[in-house]
Amino acid sequence: MKIGVIKKIAEHLSMDELRAAEEALYNELPTPTEIEGDDEGEQLTHVLAAIFVQEYVAENKSDIKTALREYAVKVRKSIS
Repeated sequence: MKIGVIKKIAEHLSMDELRAAEEALYNELPTPTEIEGDDEGEQLTHVLAAIFVQEYVAENKSDIKTALREYAVKVRKSIS
């Protein structure tokens, strides 16, 4: 998981583009837009994180930095 990649795609891709990439990755198909990542698993992680970030921003009237921080907290809690 690379926070810089998550930030980049959360800022530059629409929710529709993110959902299309998510669907493609679940079906082991090429993504319609380029998603950085070492493998398909990391690409999917980046897409799902970007979706979380965009939803958090919309629901909480927040900025991307705050949403990324919240995502990182969520990940840390899940692995501890």
